[in-house]
Amino acid sequence: MGEKVLLTEVDIRRALVRIAHEIVERNKGCQDLVLVGMHTRGVPLARRLAALLKDIEKAEVPVGTLDIGLYRDDLPYREEPPHIRSTDIPADIVGKVVVLVDDVLFTGRSIRAAMDAIMDLGRPRRIQLAVLVDRGHRELPIRAEYVGRNLPTSQQEEIQVRLQEVDGQELVVSVAPEREENMP
Repeated sequence: MGEKVLLTEVDIRRALVRIAHEIVERNKGCQDLVLVGMHTRGVPLARRLAALLKDIEKAEVPVGTLDIGLYRDDLPYREEPPHIRSTDIPADIVGKVVVLVDDVLFTGRSIRAAMDAIMDLGRPRRIQLAVLVDRGHRELPIRAEYVGRNLPTSQQEEIQVRLQEVDGQELVVSVAPEREENMP
C-alpha cells in the first residue's frame, strides 16, 4: 500500500486559518456561532477553529462534540453495532448558527446523519459545514461552505487525516488500494 502526502502540518494550519477567517466574514463576526465537531477528527478541528476565532475576533465560541453513530443510514447493513461516543453541546443551539466540523467530506451521508442529530437537539437558525478535505464523489446533495482543500480522488483511494491529538502526527495522506498480484 503506497501513501502519498497531500497536506503537511503547515498546509493544515494554513487551511484552518483561512476557514476561520471565512467563518468570520460570512457570519459578520462570531455572534450566535456554535462549532460542533463530529467524532473523531472533527472534534480537534473544531477546537482549533475556536482558538483561531478567539485570536481573530477576541470572542469565545462554544465547541460541542457530536456522535452520529445511531443516525447512520447503514445501521441495518452493519455486522457490528456502531461504537457510540459522547455528544456534548455546551450551548443552546436554538436560533444559532451551527458550524458542523468534519475532517473529510466524501459521499455526504455522515453529514446528513449529523444534521439529523443536530435537529434532534434543537432548531438552529442555520447549519453550515466546514471540512478540512473535500474529496468529491457525493451521493447526496450536500456541499461545504468552508473547505480547507479540494482533493479529487478515485473512489478506491482512502484519504486519511492524521491529527496530533488523535494520531500523534499531523498529515493528510492518500492511501492507494493494494493491487492484487496476478497469480501464474
